Amino acid sequence: MDTIVFTFLMFWEVSHIAKDREMYVNDQIRAREVMVIGPNGEQLGTKLIKDARTLAEYAGFDLVLINPKATPPVCKIMDYNKYKYQIKKKKKENMKKQRENNLEMKEYKLSVTIDVHDFNTRVKHAKAYLEKGHRIKASIRFKGRELAHQELGKDVLLRFAAALDDVASIETMPRTDGRIMAMMLSPKKDK
Repeated sequence: MDTIVFTFLMFWEVSHIAKDREMYVNDQIRAREVMVIGPNGEQLGTKLIKDARTLAEYAGFDLVLINPKATPPVCKIMDYNKYKYQIKKKKKENMKKQRENNLEMKEYKLSVTIDVHDFNTRVKHAKAYLEKGHRIKASIRFKGRELAHQELGKDVLLRFAAALDDVASIETMPRTDGRIMAMMLSPKKDK
């Protein structure tokens, strides 16, 4: 009965530690023998776990379990805190790059019969948004008989692009999809 409880507690401890940390470090490693890799990447061979811990302690680093499924399990002597910091830094960098790639896009809806003041207001807001580095989509929804005069909608979209010519370039020309004609504008790259 005691061995079953002990085995359960050992399993719970190991699984609980695995949730908190990604890798086992020093005393958390439960293998009898491990393949040891030195701090510079050199293979030190198969060692008993206590000898491997002594080597890591002597070098001033941690013994980290890299591959637990290998036979024998592979451990590396490294500074675990520095390793965690580098991984965190890489994740942060990747998130920053992902944010830059997925810039927000805003849609400006125009109409064939848009008034001059409304048009100028949308141009002003779109210019401010483009200067932040975001892309915009300008669209017109044709209603009723406007569908027969799509060239008027195309003229409005091209006039919108011309008004934003100093800060934006046309990414996709006006295209019709059903009742909606849309055009994409992206900010000009400063050289």
